[in-house]
Amino acid sequence: MDDRFHTVRGYELQRHGKNKLTSALEDYLEMIYRNSLNENYIRINVLAQLLNVKDSSASKMVKKLGELGIVNYEKYGIVTLTDKGRRIGEYLLNRHNTIENFLSFIGRNKDALVQTELIEHIIDEDTVKSMKILCGFFNSNKDILEKYKEYRNKFCE
Repeated sequence: MDDRFHTVRGYELQRHGKNKLTSALEDYLEMIYRNSLNENYIRINVLAQLLNVKDSSASKMVKKLGELGIVNYEKYGIVTLTDKGRRIGEYLLNRHNTIENFLSFIGRNKDALVQTELIEHIIDEDTVKSMKILCGFFNSNKDILEKYKEYRNKFCE
């Protein structure tokens, strides 16, 4: 393993190569998946509104997701997830929720959404799994969680 320092992009390439979804593509897919929990499809203009981007930007990104076999999309039509897209989208949403939950446990409630959005694109599956295990441990051991909160609050005064 190469233990020299790299840029963030350098670490990403080491870990995933060039075939990894970009952070932006992950954000689009996560939002499409979130929407799919209520509806089986999403329109480009709705996706653009949800992500606060222009319709043309959403259309371009959905086209890329389509080329990767993650969504079905016809120009000016509706967007639906493929089975592959559904699996990846489910993971992305679980990853998001796990990180947000973890940040809550450690007392990072201020701007938690922003922090989650930044963190979720750089950590690996094993780290997400470890966070989920720790959160589950705290949920199963409320007395320990309360002791941790008391301890944490000593440093936050």
